[in-house]
Amino acid sequence: MAKRSVAFILLTALLAFAACGTEKKNEEIPAPGTVVGSEKQRLVVSAPPADLKQAVAGQTDFAFDLYRQLASEGSKNLFFSPYSVSVALSMTYAGAAGNTKKAFEDVFASNLPADRFHRSMNDLDAQLSSRGQGAKAADGQPFRLKVANQLFAQQDYTFETPFLDTLAVEYGANVRLMDFVTAAEPSRIAINEWVEDKTEDRIKDLLPAGSITRDSRAVLVNAIYFNASWKVQFEESATQNDAFHGVNGDKSVPFMRNGDLRVPNATVDGTELVELPYDGEELSMLVMMPPAGGLHALELSLTNAKLADYRQALHHSALELSMPKFEMTVSTNLNEPLKNLGLGPAFDHADFSAMSKVEDLAISGVLHKAFVKVNEKGTEAAAATAVIVGATSVPVTRPVVLNQPFVFAIIDKATAAVVFVGRVTEP
Repeated sequence: MAKRSVAFILLTALLAFAACGTEKKNEEIPAPGTVVGSEKQRLVVSAPPADLKQAVAGQTDFAFDLYRQLASEGSKNLFFSPYSVSVALSMTYAGAAGNTKKAFEDVFASNLPADRFHRSMNDLDAQLSSRGQGAKAADGQPFRLKVANQLFAQQDYTFETPFLDTLAVEYGANVRLMDFVTAAEPSRIAINEWVEDKTEDRIKDLLPAGSITRDSRAVLVNAIYFNASWKVQFEESATQNDAFHGVNGDKSVPFMRNGDLRVPNATVDGTELVELPYDGEELSMLVMMPPAGGLHALELSLTNAKLADYRQALHHSALELSMPKFEMTVSTNLNEPLKNLGLGPAFDHADFSAMSKVEDLAISGVLHKAFVKVNEKGTEAAAATAVIVGATSVPVTRPVVLNQPFVFAIIDKATAAVVFVGRVTEP
C-alpha cells in the first residue's frame, strides 16, 4: 500500500510539473525559459481521408471568410497566412469548453469531433512538412517549408494535462515557461526572438510593445517559413518596367516576363487563372485576376467550392506571361475580424476551463504578421500568429503619468456644474 501511495505521489508530481507548476515554493518553480509540458511525443499518423478533406474544406472557407474581413478594411495590399492563423487558433481551441468551444467549431466550419479535428490538423502539418524533398528554393538552397508551434506559459500556473497532451501529440508544441507577471516586457522580447528564429529573420516584432501584460497567462504561437524556386524561373534580363493599373491609378513597376511558359491556366467568366508550380511541383501559386473593376466581386465569391471549380478548369497550354515582382510585410490585429466571424465568445465571457481551471481566461489578442517576396527566382514567404490568453478576473492596469500641462475642473456631480476650472503648466 505504501508503494502505491508513493507511486501516486510521484505521478501527481510529474503531472503537476508537466502542467507548468502547482502550489510550490518560489525556489522550486522552474526558471523562465525552461521547456516542460506533456511527456507524450508528437504522434505521426494519418487521419482518415474523409476527415482530412472535411477539415481542409472548413479551413479554406475560414481562410476566405477572414480574407473578406481584412479586405473590407480598405484597398491597400493584403497578405496573411490563413494556415498559420488556423493552427494557432486550433491549439487554443484545444483549451476551450462550452459555448466558447462551439464558437471555434462554427468558425472552422467543422462538424468533426474535437479529437478527429486535431488529428486532421496533425496529418495536414505532417504532409506539408514532407514537401519539397530534393527541390530548390528561390535562394539556391534546398526548398524549405517549416512549421513550428509553441506554448509560452506563466511559470507558476497550472494548465490541464489533456490540453497539454493535445498540443504535444497533435501539434508538436511543448511548453516554454515565462514570467509574464513580473517580467512582461522581457517575455515579449523572448517570444519575438523565437518567432524571428523560426522564420529565418523575416518576421520581427510580432508582438508589439504592451501586448503582453502581467495578466497574460499563455501565448500560443505558430510560425511558418516557405522558400521555393519556380519550376521554370524567369530570366532576369527579360524583366522590364511597365504600368500596373492599381486601385489608385497607374504605377510603373518591374514586370517579370516569359514568352513561352507552359503552365496550367484558364479564363473563367473573364477571370484569368494562372497556376505557377514551384520546383518539385508539390506547391504552386494560383493567380486570379478578374476583369477591370471586378476585384470586389471576385473576393465576395471565393469559397472552398469556388477554388475547386477554378482549379478544375485549369489546363496546360503555352502562355506569354508578364507578372509584377512584389514584396510586402503586413501586420494585422485579428481581434475584430475574428469577432465578426463569430469568435466573440472566446474574447468575452470565455470558457477556457479545458485549458486551466485556476481562474477565468479569455483571448486578449490575436496578432499576425506576414512577409512575401516574389521575384524571377521564386517565392519567399513567412508568417507568425500569436494568440494571447489572459486572466479576466484582474483588470489590466493602464499606466498614466501626468507629466505635461493639463486642464482640471472641480465639478458638482449632482448638477454637473463646473465650480472651478484651471490648468497646470508649471506645478
